[in-house]
Amino acid sequence: MHRVAVLKFPGTNGDYDVLRALGLAGLRGELVWHRDYKSGLYDAVILPGGFSYGDYLRAGAVAAQTPAVEHVRRDAERGVPVLGICNGFQILTEAGLLPGALAPNEPPGFISKWIRVRINDVKTPFTHLYEPGEVVYMPIAHAEGRYVPSGSYSAAAKYVESPNGSFDDVAGVARSNVLGLMPHPERAVDRDVSRGGTGGLKLWLSLKEWLKR
Repeated sequence: MHRVAVLKFPGTNGDYDVLRALGLAGLRGELVWHRDYKSGLYDAVILPGGFSYGDYLRAGAVAAQTPAVEHVRRDAERGVPVLGICNGFQILTEAGLLPGALAPNEPPGFISKWIRVRINDVKTPFTHLYEPGEVVYMPIAHAEGRYVPSGSYSAAAKYVESPNGSFDDVAGVARSNVLGLMPHPERAVDRDVSRGGTGGLKLWLSLKEWLKR
C-alpha cells in the first residue's frame, strides 16, 4: 500500500482529521513528527491545518524554515504529490513552494463556517476526479486566509463568495504536483459527521487513483 505522510509540527491540529479522511478513501496515512520526516520515503505528503509554532511570527513562517520542509521540497521536485491545507498552505507559500502569500482576513478576524468552493484546476493529483467548475461545500477556519499573489499563479479553487478578501476569490493555488487549499477537505468526507456533506471526499479519492498510476 502507498505511504502517505501526514506531517505534524508543534501546533498542528488537523492531523487526525486527515488520517481519518485518508482511511475513508482507502489510503494509509502515517503520522510523521517533523523532525523524523525524510524525503524519498513517502508516495504523498499532507501538511494539515493548525497553528504551527503558534503562528507567532506569521502563519506558517517558522515551520517553513525547518529541515522537514526542505525534505518536502525535495520530494515535490521529484514529483511526489504535496498538499497543504490551511496552515499547511501558509507553510508552502512561506517556503516558496507555492507563489504568493496568505495575509490577514479582510475584514480582520477569525472565520469558521461552511462555504461554497469552485474547483477550477482538475489536472492536479488531488482534483482530477472533480468536474471543471464543480462547486462543492467545505468548511473554512482561519484568520490569515486572504490570498495575495506574487507573479503568475494557478487558481486551483475559488470561493463562490469570498469570505476573506482573497485576491480574485482565490481559495487554493496549484503548481504542478503541489496544491494549497484554505478550505478543509478532510472535514467534508462523511455525511454522518460533516453537516455540510462530502465535498472534500473526491480530493482524497483523486489522490488514491493518482497513486495507482
